[in-house]
Amino acid sequence: MRIAAIEAGGTKFVLGIGDEKGTIYERHVIDTTTPEETMNKVAEYFENFEFDVIGLGCFGPIDPNKKSDTYGFITKTPKTAWIDYDIVGFLKAKFDKPVGFDTDVNGAALGELVFGAAKGLDSCIYLTIGTGIGGGVVVNGEMVNGMLHPETGHIMVKRHENDTYEGKCPFHKDCLEGLAAGPAIEARWGDKAINLTDNKDVWEMESYYLAQALSTYILIVSPQKIILGGGVMHQEQLFPLIRKKVIDILAGYVQKDEIFSDDYIVPPKLGDNAGLIGAIMIGYKELNS
Repeated sequence: MRIAAIEAGGTKFVLGIGDEKGTIYERHVIDTTTPEETMNKVAEYFENFEFDVIGLGCFGPIDPNKKSDTYGFITKTPKTAWIDYDIVGFLKAKFDKPVGFDTDVNGAALGELVFGAAKGLDSCIYLTIGTGIGGGVVVNGEMVNGMLHPETGHIMVKRHENDTYEGKCPFHKDCLEGLAAGPAIEARWGDKAINLTDNKDVWEMESYYLAQALSTYILIVSPQKIILGGGVMHQEQLFPLIRKKVIDILAGYVQKDEIFSDDYIVPPKLGDNAGLIGAIMIGYKELNS
């Protein structure tokens, strides 16, 4: 089986051809610009290949409900040019192939469950912390969607006692994304995260926000593994800080050995291919659902 895979991100689209074993045969990256320009480049790329299905993991918010009139649409995204864009409709019209559709982070979570850091388990959460914060949830081997899809980046968190920054989110100001995504770090501290590695105050505050969120996900979803990716998590000193704060926040309420292990909150094993392999698996599930 050959699967055309699209990891449609807000900054870039990663395109590829792969199979259900997680093998990537071709990989190509284009910038995310306008829908017309970007999707025409997507079409031009895939016209060079034979494939059976398209798997699309997309930035959101999206409508993943097949019973909805707006199924396959990107909905009220902060990327205004893409608001109410029928991305699945475009692909079906161009290629006349089945299209599997979900969020990019749900796809990444599924990829990590099948081939990566959560291999052999039934559930995991994948959180990406970069220009925004988004998360995918897999339970019993299935990507979680309901009325919408998980919006893990927009939960509310308690403000750090030393934080006077108002927050970056255009909807909520000081939700998790508004306080802990890359743009919030830069706005608060006056420099990009990559240049702040040696400033311990930055990472103490960042870990405070992320640990609150993870503790909430643990209490609600009870995932067997939490995987943290994205550009901010390239600051590897965050992992031990987050692990310790999660244990402190849970305060002994969750009595499971996994919580105390350094192997519970981890980076993605699939690295930069997590999203693309996730898109491959979204396509595979579309043909086998």
